[in-house]
Amino acid sequence: MPEQKPVVVREGSSLQVSGGQTEGMERANALVGLTPNICASRMVAKPHSASAVHHHGEQDTVVFSFAGHGTVVSEGGKKRQDLGPGDFALIPAFAEHQEVNDSNEDVVWCIVRSGGEPCVVNIDGWGKS
Repeated sequence: MPEQKPVVVREGSSLQVSGGQTEGMERANALVGLTPNICASRMVAKPHSASAVHHHGEQDTVVFSFAGHGTVVSEGGKKRQDLGPGDFALIPAFAEHQEVNDSNEDVVWCIVRSGGEPCVVNIDGWGKS
């Protein structure tokens, strides 16, 4: 039987804002560096904010929307897909995208990636990765 590792719990109240910030977007690592296969963070998008256009390298990303109504912009800025509480999104590896909050309320998302540490590659506009 393989070695059993302990269960790890991070209380939401203990999360602190971490690297790769964009004005209006607060990212906090939750479960990072614990395994080479997966990591998780919380993203809070303040009202009327948008991330830079970016991708996550070789990492696939799952988004779960906890609160608010946000948008994932993709396909060169041409496609907008809205997420509300309870919605999920899959952002494939290397897919250029942008998170947008056009509303008057905070948007809160759980971000889970297929790597032990979050990878964010900000780019200078669509198609410039």
